[in-house]
Amino acid sequence: MNASTEALPVVVIGSGPAGLAAAAHLTGRGIEPLVLEAGPAAGAAVREWGHVRLFSTWSEVVDPAAEKLLAPTGWTAPDGAAYPSGADWANLYLQPLADVLGDKVRYGATVTGVSRQGRDRIVDADREQQPFTVRIVNADGSEERILTRAVIDASGTWSTPSPIGGDGLPALGEHAAADRISYRIPDLKDPAVRARYAGKRTAVIGSGASAFTALAYLADLAQAEDGTRTHATWILRRGISGSTFGGGNADQLPARGALGLAAKAAVDSGYADAVTGFRTDAVERDSGGRLVLVAEDGRRLDAVDEVIVLTGLRPDLSFVSELRLRLDERLQAPVELAPLIDPNQHSCGTVYPHGVKELSHPEKDAYLVGMKSYGRAPTFLAMTGYEQVRSIAAHLAGDQEAAERVELTLPETGVCGGAGLFDQPAATEESGGGCCAAPATLTIGAPAATSGGC
Repeated sequence: MNASTEALPVVVIGSGPAGLAAAAHLTGRGIEPLVLEAGPAAGAAVREWGHVRLFSTWSEVVDPAAEKLLAPTGWTAPDGAAYPSGADWANLYLQPLADVLGDKVRYGATVTGVSRQGRDRIVDADREQQPFTVRIVNADGSEERILTRAVIDASGTWSTPSPIGGDGLPALGEHAAADRISYRIPDLKDPAVRARYAGKRTAVIGSGASAFTALAYLADLAQAEDGTRTHATWILRRGISGSTFGGGNADQLPARGALGLAAKAAVDSGYADAVTGFRTDAVERDSGGRLVLVAEDGRRLDAVDEVIVLTGLRPDLSFVSELRLRLDERLQAPVELAPLIDPNQHSCGTVYPHGVKELSHPEKDAYLVGMKSYGRAPTFLAMTGYEQVRSIAAHLAGDQEAAERVELTLPETGVCGGAGLFDQPAATEESGGGCCAAPATLTIGAPAATSGGC
């Protein structure tokens, strides 16, 4: 790369936790970042699940370099032992951080393509000497091309939820039934959303933390005055085993362990029925317009009013298709990272901390970070993303020793990649707090003050 290219900024795609942390680390290294955010505010995707509470505490979701940037502004870190909601995270941390970065963050800028200047993915000649070109569409519809020395894609996976079909494709009839299908944890504090599920039968498809949270929310609604006859059918593609409900009382993240306990309690208390080994092939309507799920083996479930699909998320790779990325054929994660995060083998805590080495591609200085780096694996923690971008920023600054140094220890066991359920200060005090404390037993139908999260 020539001297003129070195003078260009580093484009960061997405102003979520990993993207803004990348900008903070680059700034600390004297490298100019340019953060491109499609939404109108920082953490636009996080705001969409703002009603959900994280299973990590504030102390685990604030990046050290970001905190260093915020400190001179008078910003005060929230209580490190408390569990923020998505809205808290966005309003009390991400937006202030974006404000400090100022014009280094551009809103309403949707990235539609990334390539090398004058080189599609086929051309070898002088490829690494060319800057990257990032094509964007602005909020007013105008198009623009930005030149950059490196690209850090922290756009996440929120925009591309996985479908119902057990084969990874939309089930037959899934699109036609879109009026009764949601791919998000419902915000039952929203009157319109609450009315949609109150007194109804809802199928919840998925076996991760987000599904656990949805089950707990619906069980809580079933016990409310306006929720009589609310019932959930929990659909799992596999059977129920000792690992289905995660780490439970052994989980070093108490709120994460509570998720599995919540799902188990919902079933044990009769607020949800579990259907196992059900891989959905089709969605049909009965004569009353309700939905009937049909499995690959021909089984048909009783009709439900609504379906909540929480079968995971997947990366949108369409706008980076001109880059030479080496991705694992199963997870769509960088090939060096994929064996470390295989969900069949690992939970959050057993994933070895990693950085620029595992995240590099044949396309030099192009990186997928944060949730997007994990492809379809659901085992991501914010701390992991912060370590990724710290290492990449060090590498781009020429500090290879720091880039290769591991500066992270992760909590062990449990379910990852979804929602935390309850913020219980009293329980934290009794257990001594911290990531190694055992979670208190969780009661479904707790007061609204202990509402859940992601």
